[in-house]
Order: sequence, then structure tokens, then C-alpha cells
Amino acid sequence: MADRLRSMLVVAHTGRAESLDAAAEVASFLLESGVRVVMTATELRDVASHVSHPEGLVEFDQVEVDDLELVIVLGGDGTILRAAELVRGSPVPLVGVNLGHVGFLAEAEREDLGATLRRVLDRDYEVEERMTIDVAVTVDGEIVYESWALNEATVEKSSRERMLEVVMEVNGRPLSSFGCDGVVISTPTGSTAYAFSGGGPVVWPNIDAILVVPLAAHALFARPLVVAPSTVIAVEVLERTHGKGTLFCDGRRMYDLQPGARVEVRRSDVPVRLARLQRGVFTDRLVRKFDLRVAGWRGPADA
Repeated sequence: MADRLRSMLVVAHTGRAESLDAAAEVASFLLESGVRVVMTATELRDVASHVSHPEGLVEFDQVEVDDLELVIVLGGDGTILRAAELVRGSPVPLVGVNLGHVGFLAEAEREDLGATLRRVLDRDYEVEERMTIDVAVTVDGEIVYESWALNEATVEKSSRERMLEVVMEVNGRPLSSFGCDGVVISTPTGSTAYAFSGGGPVVWPNIDAILVVPLAAHALFARPLVVAPSTVIAVEVLERTHGKGTLFCDGRRMYDLQPGARVEVRRSDVPVRLARLQRGVFTDRLVRKFDLRVAGWRGPADA
């Protein structure tokens, strides 16, 4: 019996010339290799005129997500987060090719695109699961909004000139109330993103934990926290807040928080699966992505 037709989703920011060129290169390579190329409607229209056989391109809405073998993401971490949103709840893994700046979630760089595609075609990669979080907003005990995040959920002030007044709760017990610019609740994957900018620790991705990082808090006790993955963190917007707050999930999905709103965050049962080409340790990724100085180290040479 003939092999089942392979399908791969290609996600790119085709409004940028570099990304459009990369998307056309990937689509052409996959089509010539007998792989069905799936893209969102907008990106498909942008790429179609740059490939020899555009009839091989298929709109994302016309396929079952579970039929996808892989998602190839061309761009920075923001594009990877968008791709993760597209295939949320399915087992399909994502592989990122960095076209941005740091690109911490990406597995390869633009100059490695050809080699990356050959390994993808050969299924020469390992799949790593990354923890995500579920987010729920309640008002008067009723859930009014639900979402999720791979990196972080952030409760932030909506007005530049006013402080957000919150009380934080850990597993049903109050911890501290304070005024602040916001509170970041992060996964280990997100520890090198917004939480890192807010002064939080870097947490290795093989550690299951939830991070809580207050932003510009006016309080004696408002230090970053690292808690068990089974912990439920709640942040309530106090009635004395002037104006409102805003919830952001991965910086992509937002919801307005009126005084009295309660945001609960807990570990999700649905991970994001990343295809890994490199078998190096996370320390090496930190050094490479953040361009850290390691001159003078006398350890063993790379294998």
C-alpha cells in the first residue's frame, strides 16, 4: 500500500521580505519532495506567486490538524507562539527556524534552513514536551474568560499613570497585597521571556514549576517565587484599583479586568511539543542565545 500523503504546516510572517523568501524556499522544497504544504489563507496567497507549483498549497482551514506531521515555523518566538496557538490540543510538534533576534524557542538559524529541511524530511528529530498553563478569569464566582499560555500569563495595569492594586493567593491562601505595574505568571519555557525581563530566575525547561514575578511592586515582600507545578496561583484586582487591568496570555490573547476580577492560573494537561534537532544541553543554548562570556573556562572541549 502506498505511503500516506505527508502534510506539513508552514507558518511565517510573510509581510516581511526575508520571511516571505524563506517561506517560498521551504514550500518549494517540500512540494518537490512530495509533501503537501499547508498554510493559512493570507500566507498562502503571499507565497503562491513565489513557487512553481502553487496548486500543491492547501489552506489550513481545509485540513484536519491531527493529519499534520509537523509545523515548520519561520520567524522569532512570537511566530512560534502563534503557530502553537494554531495547533493547540493536537499532538503535532513544531520546529522553529529563527528569523528574529534571540529566537529562544527556535531550533535552527536561517543559514541552516537547507539542512533543517533535509532532517525534517528524514524525520531526524526528537520531540520534547513543554509545560503550558491554563488561565481562567472569574467575576462573582462565575468564569467569564478562559485561555492558556506557553510562556506566561500577565496581569497588567491598563493605565500608564495609575497603579494596579492586587492581592495574590497561593493554593487558596492569601500571600500579599500590593500596588504594582503587573504580575507575570510563567512556565519554565517563559522564564527567559517576560519573566526574565522582570527580574525572575532562569528555570531549566526540564524542571516542572510555575514562576510568579511581580512587576515594579510597591511592597516589602514582592519577590519572584518558584512554586510546584500543582500549585494554583490567583491574582485578584482589588476594588480600590482606579480604572482596570488587562490580562495577556503569551502577549497574544487579552481580556480586560475590571476591579473585582480574579485570575486563576494552573498547570495545563495539554503540552506544546517541540521538535528538537540539536541534542545539546540547555546551558549551551543560554550561552549562545544571550551571547554570554565564557572566556577562561577550562572544562573539556566540545565533543
